[in-house]
Amino acid sequence: MTLISEGERKSGRLCAKGIIEEPPPPQGGHARRLSASLESRPESGYLRLQPLAYAWCVPCLVSLDTLQELCRKEKLTCKSIGITKRNLNNYEVEYLCDYKVVKDMEYYLVKWKGWPDSTNTWEPLQNLKCPLLLQQFSNDKHNYLSQVKKGKAITPKNNNKTLKPAIAEYIVKKAKQRIALQRWQDELNRRKNHKGMIFVENTVDLEGPPSDFYYINEYKPAPGISLVNEATFGCSCTDCFFQKCCPAEAGVLLAYNKNQQIKIPPGTPIYECNSRCQCGPDCPNRIVQKGTQYSLCIFRTSNGRGWGVKTLVKIKRMSFVMEYVGEVITSEEAERRGQFYDNKGITYLFDLDYESDEFTVDAARYGNVSHFVNHSCDPNLQVFNVFIDNLDTRLPRIALFSTRTINAGEELTFDYQMKGSGDISSDSIDHSPAKKRVRTVCKCGAVTCRGYLN
Repeated sequence: MTLISEGERKSGRLCAKGIIEEPPPPQGGHARRLSASLESRPESGYLRLQPLAYAWCVPCLVSLDTLQELCRKEKLTCKSIGITKRNLNNYEVEYLCDYKVVKDMEYYLVKWKGWPDSTNTWEPLQNLKCPLLLQQFSNDKHNYLSQVKKGKAITPKNNNKTLKPAIAEYIVKKAKQRIALQRWQDELNRRKNHKGMIFVENTVDLEGPPSDFYYINEYKPAPGISLVNEATFGCSCTDCFFQKCCPAEAGVLLAYNKNQQIKIPPGTPIYECNSRCQCGPDCPNRIVQKGTQYSLCIFRTSNGRGWGVKTLVKIKRMSFVMEYVGEVITSEEAERRGQFYDNKGITYLFDLDYESDEFTVDAARYGNVSHFVNHSCDPNLQVFNVFIDNLDTRLPRIALFSTRTINAGEELTFDYQMKGSGDISSDSIDHSPAKKRVRTVCKCGAVTCRGYLN
């Protein structure tokens, strides 16, 4: 977008959209009041201005470089495009783009944070006070040169005074990737509603954040599906661990022990205390509803399985790890989407088949960290059906618990053929969490690998 003051609008000055006529703003434009700061709204494609003087806000038709230049000219700050109070009038190194040696002096091409590429400058090494960025530049260069090409590893020559264009291009792509992944990581942590932090890591390739994934914390019902998230009754216990509580009312045992570990066998439903219960937040029967308590990392796998999830802390056996959430759709819609997903080789459909097979959770576009958890024929996570505020047995929440102690740095996995009942679906019956109709080769690497995901 571009910003046009009231005076410019009346005088018909040229902007990114052309001549702005005096009467109304362009279709879809909005009148705002201009200030010394502006806020990005990527979802709408506009920048919102705080009150001071009237200006027109029109759709963005200019490049990032032009926006940055306009912001600096008007002394405006916008965090989303890298213009902050810190670098509005000062220079801060964002990343290093290239390298050369001139008269035995080392120089680096610097990309300045919040400034367009046209302002990149060559700076002598002695002037750079950014050891982390220098180390990243060196690591990226080494990683590129150590890649195998035509069966031979490329090794650098010590007398190189300039970088080959391909190397510099790779280094810039890695720098931009790091920035994009950091922004995605920040966005995930802004959207999550649980204690555990989310980290993102890719040391394998140049893949950036997924372009069509939206983080959610709970089920998103598709049009026509109603989720009742208000219980009709609750317990009045003073100590839910010893008294007759919500599980007993449902005819099942309390799911947890005093250490907050699950003690019931797979296939047994979990009934937690709900919003109508008189017990407090420290009730021993409120575990899944508190969300993920562990810091997890979405990372790029090195064996062609795409993204995966690993824990950054030790997880005790039988502990709650995360929920599987997504868009709740009908089984008929799942069949239709399944055909499309099969052709793309993706697996995100999870049947809610605790009592019936009316609904399916689709985590392809909407989901949480569980969207990135890979399959294993020897998993360390187990599926359980959970009921809290919504007691409709057709729509259980799906919780993943650890089956054993999981050490820090270990990847989290569950069996895509595992049902909420704890059983493994047979190949002849399509009741697996992932509705696959095409045989998909399994890459889990487990000793007990079945060879296929379905």
